[in-house]
Amino acid sequence: MSEHQSIDAIKAALACKRIAVVGFSPNALRASHYVGYYMMRHGYEVIPVNPREDEILGLKSYPSVADIPEPVDVVDVFRDPSAVPEIAEESVANGARFLWLQYNVISPEGVAIAEAGGVQCIVDRCMKVEHARYIGRMHVLGFNTGVVSAKRPV
Repeated sequence: MSEHQSIDAIKAALACKRIAVVGFSPNALRASHYVGYYMMRHGYEVIPVNPREDEILGLKSYPSVADIPEPVDVVDVFRDPSAVPEIAEESVANGARFLWLQYNVISPEGVAIAEAGGVQCIVDRCMKVEHARYIGRMHVLGFNTGVVSAKRPV
């Protein structure tokens, strides 16, 4: 397991509470929407970042990480890898602790920029999946029901 995938780094990022979701879509069928909604349901403060939207799920949406007026803990990216270097620079300037690159969002240049600025990176992982794995139990709809059930043998 590489340093970008360490369980300790993942758990530390999940312990943070302010998440900027870059590429947050208002479309409920998009992964960014589902992950953002899931994290909100689990008590995280989610900040949408989408230059095409003023508001998503009742939350103010910012055009970029640079436009968020206060520091965030985690910048969770659902964008093309070519956009990551700029997002990494903005994450460093914002004071973010983690840059989380979702599945297939792989940018060695972006990781180098973030790490040089003191931002820890998690690459090619899904925040929702890792949350369900390490923090809660996942229901078929992606919500932690708090109930464990099993049929007894007959």
